[in-house]
Amino acid sequence: MRLSYIFSCALLSLSAFILLSPTWAQSPAPIKLALIEGLSGPFANTGEAVVRNIAWAVDRVNARGGVKTPQGQRPMALERYDSKGQSEEALSALKSAIDDGAQVVLQGNSSANAAALIDAINKHNEREPAKRVLFLNYSAVDPALTNEKCSFWHFRFDAHADMRMSALMQVLQQDKKVKSVYLIGQDYSFGQAVLREAKRQLADQRPDVQVVGDELHPMGRVKDFLPYAAKIKASGAQAVITGNWGNDLTLLVKAAREAGYEGKFYTFYGNALGAPAAIGEAGVGRVIAVADWLPNVSGAASEAFYKAFRQRFTKPSEDYVHLRMQLMVEALAQAVEKAGSTDPVAVAWALEKARVSMAGQTGTMRAQDHQFQQPLVVGVMARQGAAGVPFDVEGSGYGFKVIRQIKPEQASMPSGCSMVRPGS
Repeated sequence: MRLSYIFSCALLSLSAFILLSPTWAQSPAPIKLALIEGLSGPFANTGEAVVRNIAWAVDRVNARGGVKTPQGQRPMALERYDSKGQSEEALSALKSAIDDGAQVVLQGNSSANAAALIDAINKHNEREPAKRVLFLNYSAVDPALTNEKCSFWHFRFDAHADMRMSALMQVLQQDKKVKSVYLIGQDYSFGQAVLREAKRQLADQRPDVQVVGDELHPMGRVKDFLPYAAKIKASGAQAVITGNWGNDLTLLVKAAREAGYEGKFYTFYGNALGAPAAIGEAGVGRVIAVADWLPNVSGAASEAFYKAFRQRFTKPSEDYVHLRMQLMVEALAQAVEKAGSTDPVAVAWALEKARVSMAGQTGTMRAQDHQFQQPLVVGVMARQGAAGVPFDVEGSGYGFKVIRQIKPEQASMPSGCSMVRPGS
């Protein structure tokens, strides 16, 4: 009896402490961000690079106290869900994330997965308005996602494939020595879009260039690219244009080096994840990459930004920072604060007007189609220490010298989006 009484008193005291304590009483629940990405399988390295970037961005928001809301400062909480790079797994992860209370979903590595998520989120948000979610996309760049498949719930923070191709084409336009190209890509929506747009822009801007090869290969399943490299070399192509990413790019450029191919590579993602180390000295002056930002962009703010990332992630294998992912998280924090709520509808309306700056660059969200408008840069592979190349990539001894900077208004493209908004 006595022990029961003491235990009851203890419970009452603890309850009073919880009710009265500022720490317990005034700590709002975190804002849950569900990262749905391929964290295992052939593209696990790209997924882990995303985790580092998003985690760094979330840490920065939390370090300043979190996101200001009427309920108080709310921290962000990043939760990982492994899609294994498969659409079915991504949809299963989406359900788990919603069940876990997430209101914001993040994904990017695979336009096919992004398209599946957009469709599922559209249906879910219509069916369950009390449990709506937003979808922030940092890397899925099939143009259709902000054109015919655009959605009020989806926001893309990367330049889409046509925008990236236009940036590369500005460099290729000036490269008059190139008279023949080989097009190769991954056989899914994004890879198909890259090759289609490459042919269209070449015909429009470099009709003198002959396409001597046009090939799609299985995504994430090719272990030996030597047969492809042999065909590229035999074609006599003076340059390769590819949207390949992850191991599909690294293995391709490595095979090209081993085959003795001496042409140029115009790439979307040739600036990291093992590609520079794989091609080595043979890539100097020949591997060209487009990005939203590169470490060797000049300016004190850009340099400080990159050094801060390298201080946080010190291993050479961790060296792949994406400015757009940092801007995305900042835009979300800004939108929640302006909305005064985490309600997805209110946040989406605020996110449509987002304007964020970091590392000397500024990006804005276009309300028409939810396509982020930002600068783009094109770099060419060079030895670290050469003029304009203070930083290398992944400890390889090679970095990318910026050869063209493109303003947001120059990178912008028209959209065919006809967006359906709540209440319309």
